[in-house]
Amino acid sequence: MSPEASLRESICTFAHSLHARGLTHGSTGNISARTEDGGLIVTPTGSSFLDLDPARLTTFDASGNQICGDKPTKELPLHRAFYETRHGSGAIVHLHSCHSVALSMMPDTDEDDFLPPLTPYPIMLLGRVKLLPFFVPGDPAIGDAIRGLAGKRSAVMLANHGPVVSGKDLRAAVNAIEELEAGAKLAMLTRGLQPRQLTDSDVQKIVTTFDVEWPD
Repeated sequence: MSPEASLRESICTFAHSLHARGLTHGSTGNISARTEDGGLIVTPTGSSFLDLDPARLTTFDASGNQICGDKPTKELPLHRAFYETRHGSGAIVHLHSCHSVALSMMPDTDEDDFLPPLTPYPIMLLGRVKLLPFFVPGDPAIGDAIRGLAGKRSAVMLANHGPVVSGKDLRAAVNAIEELEAGAKLAMLTRGLQPRQLTDSDVQKIVTTFDVEWPD
């Protein structure tokens, strides 16, 4: 199997797993990944993670020209924005995961640091997650907002919509977005219960120990 064919299969396998575990639903969510030659494979618009067909995934060459597959996701501008600004991005995953969306609607959620510091792993895998305002799905302004972060964030949360995470490769992006949803679930489950959070000192130790990018 060629590297590109293997990547297509992996996109469909990860997508099916995310759907099966309720991390996205219906025809929501989209995934993209870089090919070895600098091209891009993207899930098609209106497709479901439940039953993606590897042969129908949208493929672009290194110049951005579509060379095969169905019409791409309408969220392609946000994917392109991450690739253009986030050095080392090899894959992007966008979901409509329930707990992260719920947390994005809470009036006291920190826009600059979306997830409260409850456990180490969201810090280790995501750094600071930026909460962006609401945009109509598919609005190119989402891409502009991501570009405005100048590549300093590996993950953003689209308010009332869903998380977007970049990773060095597909597995890294999937692992990170799962951690984002788990962190949001903990935040919602403990909301109003005054949980013991990690201290600023704890967070700094994690950042230093694991060389986490931690923008001011």
